[in-house]
Amino acid sequence: MNPRKILVAQGGGPTAVINQSLAGVVLEARRHRGVESVYGARHGVRGIVNEDLVDLTQETSHNLEMVAATPASALGSTRDKPDVKYCQEIFKVLQAHEIGQFYYIGGNDSSDTVRIVSEQAQAANYGLRCIHIPKTIDNDLVGNDHTPGFPSAARFVAQAFAGANLDNAALPGVYVGVVMGRHAGFLTAAASLGKKFADDGPHLIYVPERVFEVEKFLADVKATYERYGRCVIAVSEGIHDAAGTPIITTLAKELERDDHGNLQLSGTGALADLLCEEIKARLAIKRVRGDTFGYLQRSFIGCVSDVDQREAREVGEKAVQYAMWGTQDGSVAIRRAGDYAVNYELQPLEAVAAKTRTMEAELIAAAGNDVTDAFRLYLRPLLGSGMPDAYRLRNNPVAKVLNRG
Repeated sequence: MNPRKILVAQGGGPTAVINQSLAGVVLEARRHRGVESVYGARHGVRGIVNEDLVDLTQETSHNLEMVAATPASALGSTRDKPDVKYCQEIFKVLQAHEIGQFYYIGGNDSSDTVRIVSEQAQAANYGLRCIHIPKTIDNDLVGNDHTPGFPSAARFVAQAFAGANLDNAALPGVYVGVVMGRHAGFLTAAASLGKKFADDGPHLIYVPERVFEVEKFLADVKATYERYGRCVIAVSEGIHDAAGTPIITTLAKELERDDHGNLQLSGTGALADLLCEEIKARLAIKRVRGDTFGYLQRSFIGCVSDVDQREAREVGEKAVQYAMWGTQDGSVAIRRAGDYAVNYELQPLEAVAAKTRTMEAELIAAAGNDVTDAFRLYLRPLLGSGMPDAYRLRNNPVAKVLNRG
């Protein structure tokens, strides 16, 4: 293996801390005497096959630190999902530029890309070290306690629902907030950390790990509304019925799909609107409002977890250390230690590639419409320092004189 030339790229959805991992790779690599060049691929693997590369060796350390603290993907990203043929083109470019180490920061699909490229390099007897660096707000990478990007997005979701709850308490009604996550409910469950008082919302939380029944949902909303005079609901974009059919398809007449033919769950207000329509029509509640958080939660610049920033930097640094001093390709994994610390391990690429983690059963309430204290304890240290707090006026009523109302 010749580590003189290094290539790093970013793939998939941007996060608030993915650039910390990029800076971790670049700055750690430049510390090693044998490294001549650190290249970055613009727009992920698409930039590699198009040879759209930039020389990060020439970037100043100060600007790298400024970029590290900036959300979204500084190199640009891509939604391309490379197959074997696509990865062959990637490998040709790596060979042509004499790349000795390849780092790809991303989620499930990105880890699979690294796996395929690694296998092709081994088959060609080409000295290439391939390291996958974890990133996803969905928190759905197997083998990880949590994934960089998730804590900051969870911090946003928790604060957003705290604010939605305050608004709903001031003007009571029903509020439905739809959160990203597709097949994993971690981010939706983060709404629970917005609660302070026992009657705070979200009162109901629905994740894709449990079957969603419209009739039970309406019964839950009705019972909550009758108890509190209002109801705040957190719903995952990926909720589905017993057959695995997304609820949005059972309620909607027209469906939007992305470039890959997948049902468009994020970036539209369809699910929130449809659920609100059901509540209005079936429960005769007048004030019903809905929001879809969409892309706000991914790279919100004013809501970043300092814990997330630190760990995102460290997985980038550890990736380079594993490549320089280790003997195998792999994916960097975060493992929790004590209360609260983390350790890092390099797990085999095949252990994480194209696999999806979902919420463990002990994190979801038995009724399927809330989370457990175990989840709250799991998430709380990840949100970082300086979480805002909300207070109430104490109830000191004045006796009525006219006895009206």
